[in-house]
Amino acid sequence: MSVAASPAVLRPRRLRLNPTLRRMVRETTLTPADFILPLFVRYGRVQRAPISSMPGQFQLTVDQLAAEACEIADLGIPAVILFGIPAEKDAAGSDNYNPDGIVPQAIRAIKDAAPELIVISDMCFCEYTDHGHCGLINRPGEAHYHAHLPEGYLLNDPTRDLLARASAVHAQAGADIIAPSGMVDGMVAAIRAGLDGEGFEHVSIMSYAVKYASGFYGPFREAAESPPAFGDRSQYQMDPANRREALKEAALDVAEGADLLIVKPALPYLDILAALRERHRLPLAAYQVSGEYAMLHAAAANGWIDLRRCALESLISIKRAGADMILTYFAKDAARWVLEG
Repeated sequence: MSVAASPAVLRPRRLRLNPTLRRMVRETTLTPADFILPLFVRYGRVQRAPISSMPGQFQLTVDQLAAEACEIADLGIPAVILFGIPAEKDAAGSDNYNPDGIVPQAIRAIKDAAPELIVISDMCFCEYTDHGHCGLINRPGEAHYHAHLPEGYLLNDPTRDLLARASAVHAQAGADIIAPSGMVDGMVAAIRAGLDGEGFEHVSIMSYAVKYASGFYGPFREAAESPPAFGDRSQYQMDPANRREALKEAALDVAEGADLLIVKPALPYLDILAALRERHRLPLAAYQVSGEYAMLHAAAANGWIDLRRCALESLISIKRAGADMILTYFAKDAARWVLEG
C-alpha cells in the first residue's frame, strides 16, 4: 500500500542557519568602493575645525587635505565631493568662479597628494553668496532685475550662466566630475556646453537630478555656513510630496547629457531611488545627508542604538533600493567596518 507524499514544508530559515550560509545567499553587499566622502574646505592654515552637529566631521584648511586624501584613498574609497567655505561672500558668490578660490585650491591639493582619487566639485552658490541662496537673486537695482518676478526670487538663466562659468574653472583646476546641486532649470545642458566650449569634454556631470526641499539638511547649514538669509529654498528644490515630478526632473537631466544622477536625501526617498533605478541606466547615487548622519549619532550617544549596526543597515538599504554609489559622512567609518567584516 503506497503512502501519499506529504506536502513540502516551506522553510526559508534553512538558509539563515549560520553566518556562512547567510553570507552565501546575501543579495546586497557594501564595499569601500560604494562610498563618496563629502569634505568641507575653508581658508586658513592648520585648521581641522569640528562641526558640532556632525560628530567626526570637520572643516579643513587646504594644508590638511594631503593627509586626508591619502587616508581616504588607502581605505579604498574612490571619490570625494568638495564644499567650499569662502573667506568673504557677495551677492554673486564670486569665490566659486575664482581660479584661486577655495575649491580650486582644494582640488589641486588633493590631486597632488592622491592623483587616483576622483574629485567631485559640488556646483552650487549657497555657500558663497551673502544671501545664502543658490544663485543670483532678483533685487531692484541689480543688473539682472526682472520686474515681473518676485523680489528674492532665484533667477534661473543668469544663475545657469554662472554655473557654467564656475564649472569650467573647477575643471581647469583638475576636477573629474562637476555635480550641480541647485535644481536650476537647464543647468546640465548649460554646464555641458560650458565645459565642452573650454575643452573639457572629458569631465563628467553628476547631476543632483532629484533634490528635495528637506528638513534633513539642518546640520549641513552649520558645516557649510550656508543658511539662507531669508525664506527657504522651496522655490527651486522639490516638494517632498512629489514623486512624478522627480521622474520628470531626472528624465530632463538625462536628455541634457548628465552622466550620473543623484537623489538627495536618501533614506526618506528610497521609493524615488528605486523608481529611477527602474527607468534609467545611468549610474545612480544617493546622498545620505547631514540630518540622517546626525540622527544616528545622536541616538547612539544616548545609548538607544548601536551606531555601527544601524549606520550599516541604513547604507545597505540605500544600495538595495538601487544606488550604485552613496555620498555619506560615514564613508571612512563604513569602509573600516565592512573591511573588518
